[in-house]
Amino acid sequence: MVCNRCIMVVDNELKKLGLHAQKITLGEVTLDRGLSPQQKTELDKALIPLGFDIIDDKRSQLIERIKNVIVNLVHHQDDDGRKNLSGILSKELHHDYRYLSNLFSEVEGQTIEKYFIAQKIEKVKELLVYDELSLSEIAFRLNYSSVAHLSSQFKKVTGLTPSHFKQVREDKRKPLDKV
Repeated sequence: MVCNRCIMVVDNELKKLGLHAQKITLGEVTLDRGLSPQQKTELDKALIPLGFDIIDDKRSQLIERIKNVIVNLVHHQDDDGRKNLSGILSKELHHDYRYLSNLFSEVEGQTIEKYFIAQKIEKVKELLVYDELSLSEIAFRLNYSSVAHLSSQFKKVTGLTPSHFKQVREDKRKPLDKV
């Protein structure tokens, strides 16, 4: 789950099945009781067509939590965010960053840093489409050292300069869960 609408959809599906969540956050649901095999099958049938998977092994859960921390950091926080990503992940997830990094790379086939950059570029695209901020304001908001650094990274990831993207922006953004 990568947004509040996702949380709402999952909550509705749980209620339809007569299941009660103690807590629903991005990427995580805590039920008030365990699921029977039949309930798990019914939940799979309800959620998979909507684009959700039930992740019940610890490694996959940790990967999902890493992604959710990064998505939250990039897309849902308006503080200046000038913090060390490795420190944030270690503190939030209570694991050594080296362990998190190795696990993420092994399972996802890309580094945490590349995933973080991809999320930042999606945020840049969003802000460019809104056309409310200058490129230097976007660079500052997303903690780039300069507009040149943002532009260079944007071009590496998208193949376009930010200004060219603004001109041809139709269908260039991706849903966060596809990044």
